[in-house]
Amino acid sequence: MKPKKDNSNGTRTTRRSGNGEHRSRPLQPGVEAPDFELNSTPDQKVDLSHFSGRPIVLVFYPADWSPVCGDQLALYNEILPEFNRHHAQVIGISVDSAWCHNAYAQHRKLHFPLLADFEPKGQVARTYGVYRDGDGVCERALFVIDPDGIIHWSYVSPLGVNPGADGILNALEEITAKEPSHV
Repeated sequence: MKPKKDNSNGTRTTRRSGNGEHRSRPLQPGVEAPDFELNSTPDQKVDLSHFSGRPIVLVFYPADWSPVCGDQLALYNEILPEFNRHHAQVIGISVDSAWCHNAYAQHRKLHFPLLADFEPKGQVARTYGVYRDGDGVCERALFVIDPDGIIHWSYVSPLGVNPGADGILNALEEITAKEPSHV
């Protein structure tokens, strides 16, 4: 896989050779974040608009129980106080079922919701431009949405690379600096 960096906004586009080409075209900064409703548990749904009025960090990841995903989500869980300082809500999304997410979140002691983009499979990931058709999973993608529901920052990392939190925290700092109370 050969990543190509788009220096204008930190978004990465990936190409894959072999059985065909896959291009990730994530939604770009400045675009309104599409609303959605997904299961957070087998019998409860959460919609994005529920968190309006505060920054949102959408974390699309390939699969529960994979090593890189585990490290990435554990990092975000560990620095939740830093996200809370910006009043940001972290939301994880993958194509795993709500049952799988429930077991995984309990096992990893995660303190933010994991939403199941399970059926129709990957519909929300497709809407955000981060579904890998040939693989049947989400890209490892990050979106920071401002309190007005506009995508402020996005990034797609190679599947095997933990993107860390620096980009997210920088985007949250920018959003916080724009808030009227900080002008």
